[in-house]
Amino acid sequence: MHTRGNLFTVSAPSGAGKTSLVKALVESLNDIRVSVSHTTRAMRPGEVDGVNYHFISQDTFKTMLAEAAFLEHAQVFTNYYGTSKHWVEEQLAAGTDVILEIDWQGAAQVRRLIPDTIGLFILPPSREALHQRLTGRGQDSAEVIDARMKEAINEMTHYVEADYLIINDDFDAALAEFKALVVSQRLAQSRQSQRHRRLLADLLS
Repeated sequence: MHTRGNLFTVSAPSGAGKTSLVKALVESLNDIRVSVSHTTRAMRPGEVDGVNYHFISQDTFKTMLAEAAFLEHAQVFTNYYGTSKHWVEEQLAAGTDVILEIDWQGAAQVRRLIPDTIGLFILPPSREALHQRLTGRGQDSAEVIDARMKEAINEMTHYVEADYLIINDDFDAALAEFKALVVSQRLAQSRQSQRHRRLLADLLS
């Protein structure tokens, strides 16, 4: 029997470095996976079905929605996105930790269904740093950057809804804090006593 895995939601404004931190964390720890969302949007060049997203039709999405197959879901313009409840539960039951890269609204939906979800919010070290990161991509107009900054500032007000907060100033330091969070959850007495019940029984016999 496996000790149930931990479920983490990780939220951040665009430009805070969330995706890079999650990728580095998963590469550096065992038994942790990132959930791959379902979406109705078209596949972009270079994307792989089942890796970037599970690409499905709107009819399939609506059927899954009617069957309560999603832990959370959202509509972004004309496209839908959702997290598979079955996949997440399957991974957790097998003892694997799961990360959901998700906005604050999705994180709130998940916590309503799975109250022991661990919420993490990642923030940039300053507004200037955030603006520089958004501008540094070199792909967007000043108007688009301004709109993204306003959206990011609104997103950041919801950090209070998370359990943990990491400021991504120095990437290596932020990654070390992220790893410490995951490992500390694994070392909780309630989990360790399940994981090592035979050892504990032997030690105390």
